[in-house]
Amino acid sequence: MAASVGTTPGGTTPAAMTPVGASPELEKDVDFQEHEKILSPDFLSVDQITEMLAEDVDGVQQKLEKFLNFKNLQTCLKEAILLDYYVSGFLWARGMDFSIIQYSKFMTLLDMLLHNLRTLRMSLEDSLKWLGEVMAEIGPSHSQKNEAWNIFDVKQANAIIDYLKVSLFQHYKLYEFLFYSPREEIVIGTEPFVEEAGTCPTNVIIYADLTTPGPNRGHTTTT
Repeated sequence: MAASVGTTPGGTTPAAMTPVGASPELEKDVDFQEHEKILSPDFLSVDQITEMLAEDVDGVQQKLEKFLNFKNLQTCLKEAILLDYYVSGFLWARGMDFSIIQYSKFMTLLDMLLHNLRTLRMSLEDSLKWLGEVMAEIGPSHSQKNEAWNIFDVKQANAIIDYLKVSLFQHYKLYEFLFYSPREEIVIGTEPFVEEAGTCPTNVIIYADLTTPGPNRGHTTTT
């Protein structure tokens, strides 16, 4: 899913070749088809997004838990953290008053960033580069040719990047640990400080609330 030569950002579909001497209309159609592949397929359907928009915070969490088929939230650290990641992203987007298509692309962006980390083991540097390439395609453009394709305006694009800095990139190593660590992990709680930490058995990891940006967010490990 990483952007590379012959691929589109967010997908591995080979870039279409425009025939030599093709008409401007054909070239425009090919460009539009390639643009449509960016951040596809959608992480959430229009119906799923519409359902969640009618819910409160608890309702959004329950809907996403169902959509993601998470069944072990009380015992599986990975499921708990991933659910928080998606719920927090959706609630942040609601505060931005996004349109349905903007919700769709933003949630797909969140999912693909994790996919790149989990499946491609993309480094932080490469993830930032990938994000820049994607935002150049779906964000504001100086090219009149692509003006109608812009999904986010300048203010929205900057806000998305700022959000990702504190929600994912600031804690990138933590997510790497989540996906790559072979150790058994047990969810103890979501408080920033747990007094009983000293009594925990070895190989237990205690995480603070991963959905809270800033200095109150962190984790403690025992060895």
